[in-house]
Parts: sequence; C-alpha cells; structure tokens
Amino acid sequence: MNNRTIITLVSSLLIFAVGLFRIFTEYLSSMSLFVAYVFIITGLIGVVANGLKLKSSKHT
Repeated sequence: MNNRTIITLVSSLLIFAVGLFRIFTEYLSSMSLFVAYVFIITGLIGVVANGLKLKSSKHT
C-alpha cells in the first residue's frame, strides 16, 4: 500500500512542478495559464492528501 501512495505523491509533485514551470517560464506557451493554475491547485491538493496518508500509514 505504501508503494502506491509514494507513486501518487511523486505524480502529484510532478503535476505541481509542471504548473509552476509554466507560470515562471514561457517555455510551455501552448499550455494556457488557466491549465497551469489548475495543475498547481490539484497537484498541491494531491501532495497534501498523499503526504497525510503516507504519514498516517507509517504510524500503524
């Protein structure tokens, strides 16, 4: 179960990073800013949720 949580945590971090990369650089100009902000919000939610899930599973 922990492997799956770690994989989703890393995936959420990557989604968050792509959103930040688009906002701070103009390299991915084909992606709209709205999509970048959605990536940042959903990635952050995923990181927090999976981090809490991983933390609670370590204690049991």
